[in-house]
Amino acid sequence: MNATTAQSRIDGAEVFSIWGQPDRSVIDAGRRCPPPIPPESFGELWPILSDLADAAGAPVDYIAVGALVAAASLIGGKRRVRPWSNSDWEEPAILWAALVGDPSANKSPALDRATKPMRAIERDDAENHREALLRWEAEVDRAKAEKAAWSEAVKEAVKEGHPTPALPDDAIMPDEPVRRRPVVQDATVEALAAILSGNPAGTLMVRDELAGWLNFDKYSNGNRAFWLEAFGGRPFVVDRLKNGGKPICLPFSGVSVVGGIQPDRLSDELLGSVDDGLVARFIWCWPDKVPFGRPRGMVDASRLERAYRTLDGISWGIAENGDRAHITLPLTEQAADMFEEWGKQQQNDADDAGPLYKGTVGKMTGIALRIALVIEYLNWADRGGSEPIRVSHDALAAALDLADCYIKPMALRVYGDAALPAVERNAATMARYIVKHRLARVNARDIRREWRLPGLKTAEAVKDAIDQLTDAEWLRPAPGRQGETTGRQRSDFLVNPKIMEAANG
Repeated sequence: MNATTAQSRIDGAEVFSIWGQPDRSVIDAGRRCPPPIPPESFGELWPILSDLADAAGAPVDYIAVGALVAAASLIGGKRRVRPWSNSDWEEPAILWAALVGDPSANKSPALDRATKPMRAIERDDAENHREALLRWEAEVDRAKAEKAAWSEAVKEAVKEGHPTPALPDDAIMPDEPVRRRPVVQDATVEALAAILSGNPAGTLMVRDELAGWLNFDKYSNGNRAFWLEAFGGRPFVVDRLKNGGKPICLPFSGVSVVGGIQPDRLSDELLGSVDDGLVARFIWCWPDKVPFGRPRGMVDASRLERAYRTLDGISWGIAENGDRAHITLPLTEQAADMFEEWGKQQQNDADDAGPLYKGTVGKMTGIALRIALVIEYLNWADRGGSEPIRVSHDALAAALDLADCYIKPMALRVYGDAALPAVERNAATMARYIVKHRLARVNARDIRREWRLPGLKTAEAVKDAIDQLTDAEWLRPAPGRQGETTGRQRSDFLVNPKIMEAANG
C-alpha cells in the first residue's frame, strides 16, 4: 500500500467520538411552550394593554391577566352570574392569578401598571376618610358623655329604688371608620377581615412574591379556611384577640389575588398542595420573557383608569329588608346553551386528567363564568351605555376561548415543570444556561458561586444536576488542577460538542 492509498483510507474512515448522542429532552424538563393569549378576549382594551406591557418591558400576558383580576375585584360582591334560571348556582366576581417568571421577567412592573389606577381611586377617597374620622371622633365624645350621664342616672335610680334606665343609643361607642382599600399587599387574616368590614364589596391582594402567601398555613391552621371561603366570597366570622375579642362578621369575604412567583418556588409549593384544591383556583400565567428594549411610544393609561372607576362606581342592589345585596345576572339563552355543551366537554377532560390538572379542569366551569361576568362589565365600562342586565353570548365565548386556548394549556405548562423531581428541574436549568452561553467546559464550583441559578445554590444540588447531565450525555468529567499546584483537583466537566451543533440547526 502506497502513501496515497493509505491517506485515502484515513480520510474516508469513520470518525470515532467518545461522545454519545445527548438527550435533548433534558433541556425542556417536561415544559410545554407557552400558549399565546387571545387578544379577542379583552375586546377594545387590548391595544391599551399591549402598550402598557411594552412600557413595562413585560409580556402582555402579565398586564392582561392582571387587569382582568383587578376588574374582578372592583366588581366584587356587587354582581354575580347565574348560568341557569332554574338553579341557585351563582358565581361572584373573584379571580386569583399567579404570574410565573424569573426575577428578570418584569412581573412587578407589569403588575404596577395593571393596578396603578386602583391606587389613584384609593388616594381620591382619602379626603372622604378624613371627614369620616372627624365625624367619628365627635360621635365618640358624644357617646362618652351620654355614657357618663347614663351612669349617673343608674346610680340615682339605685339610690331611689327606681328601675334601671335603658342605655341610650347615643351612648353606644361607634365603630371607627375603615379607610377605602381597593388594594392590599400583605395582611394577616385578622387585619384583612378588619379591612373587609369597611370594604364590603371586597378588595384585591397584590403580592410581589406569592410563595410566602401559598405557605400561609405555616403559622395558623385557620388561615386556609379563611382563604378557601374568600375565593367563594362566602360569609365568614373572624375571631380576634384585640378589641376585647369582638368577632368580625363578614357577609362577603371576597378577595381577588394576583402576584408573582418564580418557577423554582412554584414547583415546591405546588407539590405540597396537590390535594387541597388551592392550586386549581389559580389562573396560571407563564409566558416567555420579552427582549430588552425601549418602549415604542408614550402610553395613555387614562382609558383603563376610566374603566376601573366605572366599575368601582357600580351600585349595590337593595334587599327586601333594606340591606344592600348583590345583583345576579343570568346568561342569555344562547349563552346558556353554549355553556352547557362546553361544560360537558370539561367533565370528559377531567375524567382523563392527572391530579393537578383534574382539579383545574374541575373548577374551570366556575372560573369561566366569573371571567365572562368580568369581561361583560369591563367591556361595558370601556364603551359606556346602559349597565348590562345579562351576560351575553359574546362575553361567554370570549371567556371560554380564554379558558380553552390559554388557561388550560398554561396550567399544563406549569404543572409539567412542577411535577418533576428537583434534580431534573435543576438539570434543565443548568442545561439551558450551557446552551445560552455556548459553554464548552463548566466547573461545579463556578456553577454554585457565580452562575446564581435557582435551585443550584448548594454543592449537593449542583452535583446531583451534573450527574443527571452526565447520564444524559451532556457532560463528561475533565478533572484538572490550577497551574502547577498539587492541591485538590478542579471539578471541571466538558460539554458535549454535539449540543452546540444541534443548537446551530
